[in-house]
Amino acid sequence: MSGLKRVGLTIDGLKVQAAEGTSILKAAEQAGVVIPHFCYHPALEIEGNCRMCVVEIEGLPKLEPSCSALVREGLVVRTSTERVREARKDVLAFLLAEHPLDCPICDKAGECRLQDYYDRHGLTASRMVEPRERREKKLAIGRGLILDRERCVLCTRCVRFLRQMPGTGELGVFERGLRSEVGIFEDAPVDNGYSGNLVDICPVGAITAEDFRFKTRAWFLARKPSVCPHCGRGCAVTVESVSGYPLAKGERRVYRITARENPAVNGFWICDLGRDGRRDIDEGRHARLMKAGVPVAGLSWQTALADVAAAIRTVPGPERSAGIAVVLNGRLTCEELALAKRLFVAGLGLSKVYFADRKPGSADGLLLTAERLPNGRGVLEAGFAPRLPALDEIAAADVLLVFGPYLSEHLAEEALAKAWAGIPSKFLFSAHEGPLDRLADIVFPVAVPAEKSGTYINVDGTRQTFAQAVKPAAGVAAESAILAGLANLLALDAGGGDAR
Repeated sequence: MSGLKRVGLTIDGLKVQAAEGTSILKAAEQAGVVIPHFCYHPALEIEGNCRMCVVEIEGLPKLEPSCSALVREGLVVRTSTERVREARKDVLAFLLAEHPLDCPICDKAGECRLQDYYDRHGLTASRMVEPRERREKKLAIGRGLILDRERCVLCTRCVRFLRQMPGTGELGVFERGLRSEVGIFEDAPVDNGYSGNLVDICPVGAITAEDFRFKTRAWFLARKPSVCPHCGRGCAVTVESVSGYPLAKGERRVYRITARENPAVNGFWICDLGRDGRRDIDEGRHARLMKAGVPVAGLSWQTALADVAAAIRTVPGPERSAGIAVVLNGRLTCEELALAKRLFVAGLGLSKVYFADRKPGSADGLLLTAERLPNGRGVLEAGFAPRLPALDEIAAADVLLVFGPYLSEHLAEEALAKAWAGIPSKFLFSAHEGPLDRLADIVFPVAVPAEKSGTYINVDGTRQTFAQAVKPAAGVAAESAILAGLANLLALDAGGGDAR
């Protein structure tokens, strides 16, 4: 709205400038004035049905919903008069009249708008003495989502989201008046690649995910920003991991991946593939270094890295270009790719530098891209011409360094085993277990993107820098540390000098 005409108004005594066409609620938010709301969401069409956001506008006889009322020149708005406060209390009283007292067992407890607003704007005793309405509390609506109709406040965020974002419209409001309830159409459950967003946007605990239900509490979770590594979009996400109590051995650390707002990349949403990426952080991981397919206790990656350096030294300088092969991947950060370029190309003079990534999938026309790597543009910017190695190119190497388990997605395991069998020294650097583990002399456990910091460049050329969201387990290192350590052992200039 930067090109639109600006208008001046007053909100709670503050002089505010806002673009013409902006809602009063949005203008207040930009000025730092918080107006409570349930049904309003900045990315969804205005419904105006919860009435929690009503404000007093000078010159108008009735309170107006600030989500739908637009700013005008000279408007005087008051958001906390006695009349407004009483209206909010009445809205909360009506909502709580039929709302179950589930807070001690509700997964939304600790991040529930109804809880928060009652604490800030309610705190009144209920006048209802009649039994509460009984409704279905565990209705499976598809994609691992559970609807509790007793908790629903009919904000219709879920209905509008499905209608606007994926365009599938599986949810609707059925019946009328007091019997109104959200539900699915007959034999048409929620089934789209963005269904997990329904949990995020529900302001109360009406829609919950089976994957999270009764697993932990919101106040035990540490929330750290990161970038999704599961396709070329690079959506902004929040990694939510337990920090409030000690974890038992093998217990999962990351309980949720949720959407983080980034207007330039993903807006307010993420796809379910990215949301399910929480499993990528905890499941199927290498916990310790392996030799000949067997985990080795007490062996550090720094010590084992000396074997890699020794193997590289066995190849004479003039023969390294043809005798050493390296396979990288598009999950490496821009910083790691630059370090790999300096080490393998500028430092060792290698010509056999290949790439292997996850196989492409299907794009959905919304956020999910066909390519399943987060830093494809970063690979090109680093100066690489990525291509998959042929089996004979792998077999011809004297030393093979493979980063990531993705070769097995493109080449048959039996053929890979035959090609690797004749290579004197072969090393795998992988975060996850896979068929390549038994083929390598040494397997180094490495960090997943959420466990390191760096920069990704997405399909649109947007550069995003992210910090570490979760600490890796002991003995697990980021590829940047491994590459820097290898350069140091080989006495190479990590700044790009040629030390052959």
